[in-house]
Formats: sequence, structure tokens, C-alpha cells
Amino acid sequence: VPDNLLLGLKFIFGPSAVSALDLVDHRSVTRVMSPSGRTAYQVLGSSGKLYTCYSSCHFCTCPAFGFTVLQKSESLLCKHILAVYLSQAMGACQELTVSEEQLTSILLAEEEDEG
Repeated sequence: VPDNLLLGLKFIFGPSAVSALDLVDHRSVTRVMSPSGRTAYQVLGSSGKLYTCYSSCHFCTCPAFGFTVLQKSESLLCKHILAVYLSQAMGACQELTVSEEQLTSILLAEEEDEG
């Protein structure tokens, strides 16, 4: 990534930019697709926890997204969503095709964790 682009990312997204690039470097972003075309992204966070992100609606299941993005409006996005966008742009996403049932289980597991 060119220096001027790195500076721009850091200017706009602050410390999240460096953390997101680190996630991309570690190939922590996986695009999970089902045969019907439904897609979600899973990002292995720096803490070792797996978070589900939806780029189509700009949402992540991590606590930082809920607190700094939704509640306090201090940030545009969390490092996981930024890592999804960066990995898409850089062609660095891992790909995983799962059945409709498996994707449903992934999505429902996130709901159970939250509720």
C-alpha cells in the first residue's frame, strides 16, 4: 500500500486503519458464501474471537462497533469492517463456500451470543 494512501487511511480512520491492515496482513478476513449468493464476512479479531461483518449494511458484531460506532458515534466503523473493505479492495479475502444451513447456523450463532 503506497505511503500516501496509508496516511489518508490513518487520517480518516485513526488507529483503526493500522489495526485493520494488520488483520488483512494476517489473512484474518473470510468471505462466507452460500449457493444462493448470500454473503457474510468473518474476521478473526486480534483477541482471537471471530466476528461476523456485513458489508452490505455496514455492521459488525464486535463490542467496539456497538459502543464507538452506534452508541457514541465516535467512529465511522470498527477495525473489522475496515479490514473487510480493505481485503476486498486488495483481493486478500479468503473464500469459504458453505451450505445454506451452515450459513444460517453462523448467523444464528451470533444472535445467541448477543442475546
